[in-house]
Amino acid sequence: MKMPGGNMNQLMKQAKKLQAQMAKLEEEVKTKTVEATSGGGVVKVTVSGDQELKEVQIDPEVLDAEDVEMLQDLIMAAVNEGLRKAKEMTAEEMGKITGGIMPNFPGF
Repeated sequence: MKMPGGNMNQLMKQAKKLQAQMAKLEEEVKTKTVEATSGGGVVKVTVSGDQELKEVQIDPEVLDAEDVEMLQDLIMAAVNEGLRKAKEMTAEEMGKITGGIMPNFPGF
């Protein structure tokens, strides 16, 4: 004989398991990085899964005191692409746990 609320208990167990998996994923994603470039590779950035800029590399050949605006644009383009890739990576990792049912889960 099934007890009333049995399904609720099972649901709560599954929710706790999912919560633990998501916490583990959050820690794992922080250690992963993505790279992005702009200007044909003259600016390269590395961004972590928690969307922290870790490294910026600039080819010395692109340094031109007369055209600082171009370098600024290249850096901005590379950083924005890196952030986009980091979000995409996190969403893919989250999808492995949630089966894609929560693509816009708060905090990820």
